[in-house]
Amino acid sequence: MVDTPAQSNAGDKIDDLAISGRIRFENVTFGYGDVEEDIVLNSINIHIPEGKTLALVGPSGGGKTTLASLIPRFYEVEQGRITIDEIDIRDFDLGFLRRQIGIIQQDVFIFAGTIGENLAIAKPEASQQELIDALKKAEAWEFVSDLPSGLDTQIGQRGVKLSGGQKQRIALARVFLKNPPILILDEATSALDNKTERYIQRTLETLSVGRTTLVIAHRLSTIEKADQILVLSKDGILEEGNHTQLMNQKGFYYHLRQGEATI
Repeated sequence: MVDTPAQSNAGDKIDDLAISGRIRFENVTFGYGDVEEDIVLNSINIHIPEGKTLALVGPSGGGKTTLASLIPRFYEVEQGRITIDEIDIRDFDLGFLRRQIGIIQQDVFIFAGTIGENLAIAKPEASQQELIDALKKAEAWEFVSDLPSGLDTQIGQRGVKLSGGQKQRIALARVFLKNPPILILDEATSALDNKTERYIQRTLETLSVGRTTLVIAHRLSTIEKADQILVLSKDGILEEGNHTQLMNQKGFYYHLRQGEATI
């Protein structure tokens, strides 16, 4: 399983289609090694309807990030398949597929350059007004406009001149600019202090509206409004339902939530 076949875009791949964002995992199995003990996901079946939010919780090593990474084909499914709008993701042009997905992670990718240049990688042809509008939606325009050079401010290697919250807002603005139908949030606020996390969480909720969203939860209190919650472990899906249903079951999720555990 370590020697994953090279990804290919050869042949007639789909690269021009209006994507609504319905996602299905059908008997998906994936592992990082060559033996059964290395399997991370085993026969996973999941359906995320268009425009709905699915949250993944569970112990470390349960495969949450791996599962999310399979959607943009950072890793290739070994058994089973993943579909978007009933089309196998391997039938999409790889670049087209990834343009349909916005990803915000704990470790934000920022390169040496200006704020405007960092935003424009999401949409190279964007006008200055589009950049400003995206920053406003991410509640970032206030701090950017206060900088001496605004959009033209140099932010240093890996955004060293920005705070953690500011870097996350730049990442949020990128996704608003990209405007993809699918959103993946991988512990997007876990490195922030509590006050900054609350502000960013509010923006994330705005960003998720109308998009099919997969959330890997850091604090369980941030996913109470999710349409569906899956408790994922190495043994597979332990529990599923919305917040109220899982609390009423008084199972694994309930005990995590009662302790307000960080996972």
